[in-house]
Amino acid sequence: MSFLDSLVFNDQGLIPAVIQDDSTGQVLTLCYMNQEALDKTLETGFVHVFRRSAGRLMMKGETSGHTQAVKSIFLDCEGKSLLVRVDQKVAACHKNYFTCYFREYSPEEPGQLKVHGEPVK
Repeated sequence: MSFLDSLVFNDQGLIPAVIQDDSTGQVLTLCYMNQEALDKTLETGFVHVFRRSAGRLMMKGETSGHTQAVKSIFLDCEGKSLLVRVDQKVAACHKNYFTCYFREYSPEEPGQLKVHGEPVK
């Protein structure tokens, strides 16, 4: 079975993709790809996503220049999600943090979020 034949898109034609920094192993973001986004990612070597809020395909970093060059792509055991390891240029988060996961829940202070790191330029 081929890679593309192994994938299971949801009823909206999307598959979740966890984006991970190849050099640090840090999880950067979670996005969704439709078939077109996946095809463009495979064709160009840069992450393309389907922006659900905008209803359109886009290359990650197309306006900011904070691109994600694909190093490898893994699929889970059921083919229902992807893990894309990338070379992240500058920041993955639209709030200019390296990762979208820069805020941490703390049970000691349940009403507060601990911020890790600083926005990058």
